[in-house]
Amino acid sequence: MKFTQQDADLYVPDGTPLPRALERTTHLAVGAHPDDQELMAYHGIAACFGAPDRWFTGVCLTDGRGSSRAGPYARYTDAEMAAVRRLEQRKAAGIGDYACEIQLAYRSAHVHDPSNTGVLEDLVRILETAQPQVVYLHNPADKHDSHV
Repeated sequence: MKFTQQDADLYVPDGTPLPRALERTTHLAVGAHPDDQELMAYHGIAACFGAPDRWFTGVCLTDGRGSSRAGPYARYTDAEMAAVRRLEQRKAAGIGDYACEIQLAYRSAHVHDPSNTGVLEDLVRILETAQPQVVYLHNPADKHDSHV
């Protein structure tokens, strides 16, 4: 499966080919930022963990370049933060035994730009393949522009 952003990262912890990993998805979360899905879709992650007939897939829209730079990350560049956030999402997928983790690697500005159709095209491609029973999204009344 090909996505708009060249840096998109597809990770399937158990090595199942991506189309099959997506097809087995029963619970899917679309989060704007790295770590959003673990907060907003904990129920789905827990419901699928260890269940042979339920699988969680996470989708992260942005690349983490705009992440907070406190503590050990204070001197990290945007590229270094993106690499850290990518690894964190892969680790979460492995620990949580996800069907797959898809990081679409958009910059936040691209997500906010209504003329950028890539985000919508990528999400449609994922949803048409996965056809999950449950979808977790941000609250549309959220004050964060990227969440809306």
